[in-house]
Parts: sequence; C-alpha cells; structure tokens
Amino acid sequence: MTPMLAEVVWGVGLVAWAIIRVPHQSRARKTRVTSSAKTLQDRLALLAAAVGLCLVPILFVATGFPGFANYTFQPWLGWLGLLIELAFLCLFYASHQQLGKYWSVTLEIRTEHRLVTDGLYRYVRHPMYLSFWLWAIAQLCLLPNGIAGSAGLVGVATLYFSRVRHEEAMMRDTFGTSYDEYTRQTGRIIPKPW
Repeated sequence: MTPMLAEVVWGVGLVAWAIIRVPHQSRARKTRVTSSAKTLQDRLALLAAAVGLCLVPILFVATGFPGFANYTFQPWLGWLGLLIELAFLCLFYASHQQLGKYWSVTLEIRTEHRLVTDGLYRYVRHPMYLSFWLWAIAQLCLLPNGIAGSAGLVGVATLYFSRVRHEEAMMRDTFGTSYDEYTRQTGRIIPKPW
C-alpha cells in the first residue's frame, strides 16, 4: 500500500460513513422524541468527534498540513488500517440497522422505544461507539501524521467518555431493572467473557 492509496481508503471510509448515516438520520427525524438529554456538553463532544474524525484529517489529506507532524508511512499499517476500516463500516452499518427507528445522534428516547438486546446488542451495549473507536484506529494506521492520525482517537475519546454514563443513566431511567439486567450480561464496547 502507498501513502496516497491509504488516503484514498480513509476518504472512501468517510464517504461510506456518510452514506450509511444519512438515511438513518432522515428516518430518525420522523419518529417523535419523548425524552431528550441534549446539553451543551453533548454538542461539544459531538463537535470534538467531528473535528477529530473529519475536519483535521480532511485538512491533512487536502493540504498536507500539519506537515511537521509527518512520519514515515508503513505499508503494513496501511493494510491493517484498511481491514480495521472495513470492520468499522460493517459494525457501523449493522448497529444502525439493528437499532432501527430508536437510533439518534443525540441522547434521546423515542416514542414506543424498546430496549434492543439482540444482534450485536446481545454482546455489547454500544456497538456504535465500538465502531467509532475502530474508525479512529483505522485513521491512525492510514494517515502518517501524528496530529491528523491521532485526532480521531482524541475526538472519539471525548465523545465516549463524556457521553456514555449519561446515555446509560437515561436508559436505566427508561427501562429500569431490565436495563440493569442487560448491563450485567453485556460489556459496554467489549463483550464479557462469560
């Protein structure tokens, strides 16, 4: 793999992410929200993820900035990045499909919301966050720049660590002991070994 091909792979992943996300966003707008925990902190965390996974790497790919943080591209890392990006896209797509009308960008409970515990959700409570971690790792492998490559990890960490506790509290408030039982059986983003 060459550095240019790695950048193309990264760009295709970004476009594929948007293609997967847009129809679900349109569908989500049609389902009434009954409870929302939108906060400034949540919006800033989403912005951090967007900056880290989209804006900083787009700037790097388009202009080479910040060139001072470049390091030697390793073809094996590019191939690894491709595999991780494919895993990210498969997981991202499947988690959207399995959540269906209950998915939203922000922390919301929708009309007739049910707790999804099958498919990927049988193993982990947050496969979509796991997909974002994979996307960030793929970016690190594909873009040989200390800032652009690692910006995704910073953005995803900001989103995940500022949001997951609030999201789980909202689910616990909505589903009560059913959610508590579900959390005992599943890991947040890594399946439990038992």
